This record gives sequence, structure tokens and C-alpha cells, in this order.
Amino acid sequence: MPRAVSIPATELPPGQRRLVFVEGRSVVLFNIDGTVYAIDNTCPHQGASLAGGKLEGTWLQCPAHGLHFDLAASDTAALCLKHFPVSTADGMLTVRLEDSPHTT
Repeated sequence: MPRAVSIPATELPPGQRRLVFVEGRSVVLFNIDGTVYAIDNTCPHQGASLAGGKLEGTWLQCPAHGLHFDLAASDTAALCLKHFPVSTADGMLTVRLEDSPHTT
């Protein structure tokens, strides 16, 4: 069964990011030009927090080791981000933490 967290969309305006916690899991939400991306807050390289990483467009740089990840890409490489689906309804953003067979 998927777990979810919802926040008011007004709490994540374009250009902002927000760290949320769901059942002990840390997730970062980024609003880039009105598109919201949700990723696990753990770098797949060595587990560093990605929440404070430098963001240029949709490219996020790990603050610990400098690796770059494209938030908008569907990457199947070994070192790829774990994305979570985000939906918007009635002014709320909902992130679903479902264990999917494909991580992007």
C-alpha cells in the first residue's frame, strides 16, 4: 500500500524546495517553473543529503561529492535518483512513496 504526504501547493512556489518526512523517510520536493519533482533525499553514491544541493534548471548537484542528476530525466543508470510521483488536487500537492520496480 502506498504511503503519501500532502502539503498545500502554496507552500512550494516555483523556484523553491521543501524537505518533508514520511514514516522516517526524507524526501525533497522541488518546484521548477511550476513542475514539482519529488526525490529521495539520499544521494545514490554515498548517501549524502541532496536537499541543499546546487540547482541549475533541472540539474541538481550533490553537495558532498559534486555528482549531477537531472530531476526531469528517466535515467536507468546505476547511480540514479529515486523519484516519487506527485499529484495536485484541490490546492494540495501529494507525494506517493510507493516502492516501484523502476527508480528514476
